Amino acid sequence: MRKGKIQDIANLLRRDSLKMTSVAKSGHPTSCLSCAEIISSLFFDVMRYDVKNPNNSDNDEFILSKGHATPILYSALFRAGCIRNKLEDLRKINSSLEGHPIPSSLEWIKVATGSLGQGLGVGVGMALSAKMQKRKFRTYVLMGDSESAEGSVFEAMELASYYKLNNLIAIVDINRLGQRGETLLGHDIKKYKKRFEGFGWKIISIDGHNTSQISKAFRSARNSNKPTLILAKTFKGNGVSFLKDRTGWHGKALDESQLERALEEVPNPLMPKFKIKSPKKINYKSKSDKLGIDKYDLNEEVATRLAYGKTLSNLASSNENFIAIDSEVSNSTHSEEVKEKSPKQFVEAFIAEQNMISVALGLSKKGFNVFASTFSAFLTRAHDQIRMASISDANLTISGSHSGVSIGEDGASQMGIEDIALFRALNGSTIFYPSDSISTQNLTIRATELKGIKYIRTTRSKTQTLYKENEKFPIGDFKVLRKSGRDRAILVGSGITTHEALKAYEVLKKRGINVAVVDLYCIKPFNHIKFLRFVNGHGKKIILAEDHRVEGGIGEMISGGISVNKNLINLTHLAISKLPHSGKKEELLERHGIDWKGYLRAFEYKK
Repeated sequence: MRKGKIQDIANLLRRDSLKMTSVAKSGHPTSCLSCAEIISSLFFDVMRYDVKNPNNSDNDEFILSKGHATPILYSALFRAGCIRNKLEDLRKINSSLEGHPIPSSLEWIKVATGSLGQGLGVGVGMALSAKMQKRKFRTYVLMGDSESAEGSVFEAMELASYYKLNNLIAIVDINRLGQRGETLLGHDIKKYKKRFEGFGWKIISIDGHNTSQISKAFRSARNSNKPTLILAKTFKGNGVSFLKDRTGWHGKALDESQLERALEEVPNPLMPKFKIKSPKKINYKSKSDKLGIDKYDLNEEVATRLAYGKTLSNLASSNENFIAIDSEVSNSTHSEEVKEKSPKQFVEAFIAEQNMISVALGLSKKGFNVFASTFSAFLTRAHDQIRMASISDANLTISGSHSGVSIGEDGASQMGIEDIALFRALNGSTIFYPSDSISTQNLTIRATELKGIKYIRTTRSKTQTLYKENEKFPIGDFKVLRKSGRDRAILVGSGITTHEALKAYEVLKKRGINVAVVDLYCIKPFNHIKFLRFVNGHGKKIILAEDHRVEGGIGEMISGGISVNKNLINLTHLAISKLPHSGKKEELLERHGIDWKGYLRAFEYKK
């Protein structure tokens, strides 16, 4: 397209952004004005996409990592004919045009942004997916200069270079000003270049308001054998004299008189005629075979993390759309089982858990069934990425191994004892905590069929196989392992503590005392009504032990259901309430009162 037309469209996008935010009386108009020429060039000259189908697998992908500039993205989609929403409805309660973009509101938005520093990692995942499916689409990520201070950006850059993602183009809108003043490097483009060129990317520096330079940079990126980073020097508020390069305007909409003044300075041309280039269609069909199932004997001792890894390998062998990603602990999480049998379906993210989740999100958004694995303790580092994946309506499974104090001698820093709380708080999440090989295999397979964020918590040590091969594990349910008609209490366990509950049961049985034993393999969702019905028939006394912090875990989930249903149930909750220490598994379970002896003490106290 002729450069004058690109500039005309940029000015129309500017005007839209100013008006939208003024009507809404909120938003970030100056952040939109700095990237107008970049957005105009991308959507009306550079990118190839089907304006009628946002889910065309061959569309070029665009991620607005600087999510506060959403108004100008909405304007571009509207002007391109992708959406018909009324732009003046920005930020209204019944509008699809939210303050920061999320997929559930608008189909053209693939991932939620606004929590800065994550868009590039998602772009890495999308670019990887193109390589894996041999598609020709490119992924473009527009970043802000403030967010380039985030460490997750550097994690994404090093992985993109490692995988030679020459189909990934990132643009940094270097407008100098952040929320409260000048950014870390201001307009020092040379320092930006020196900082980024060590990652092995093609670096191009341009005037971000010069449409000729922008066009030339994107042409150069298309011919690169490396990922490309375009450093675009821009001015916040560009196009309006009293906004341009001025502090104090971040996140502020113009009032009526200010808007009138601003619009007098921004040209108002007729919308030029344009033609969006169609994407190149690639016929891709994944192969699938019958899913293999591993066999485990009753009482055979197998670590659930190993059963998880073997199941991943079976899933990968049966379906090319299955991907395992790990942060350099695959020999511990056992996701290496995929790497050994189906290496093309394994992604090594190295020690960069935040980026691993972002990459997994990008892969999942392009149709892959993704399982991301690491130690459960290290998932807390990636909490924000997991939260944003949830807001992005991701279909993604995450596994945390080495959970709880039962990992033993490694000590407190390696013990994931807050992870259940983290995942419980996510919208629409599913949480599985299998206790043996059979339940692990079954629940891992079930995770491939569910939507949303799924979490599988696995254990380091070996545990006895409790179930037969044909056992079913309905979502939201629990298993009754022992019961009688004269039970005086219910011993409830989950994962490792299920086996401690069974040990306590055997001791009480020898004393002639009847109790029931329940395995809570599904923490969320949970059928409280069915569970309370069972409890009411078996003594109305619950002793629950979990290898997790008191706060936010299984005990709170159960007690919340009791409270809501107003049942007169007596609950004793055994959990981690103090800082753990190095020691043997048995010593640590006893130290924190969640072993079989803890169940017995609680039972004696209840009497």
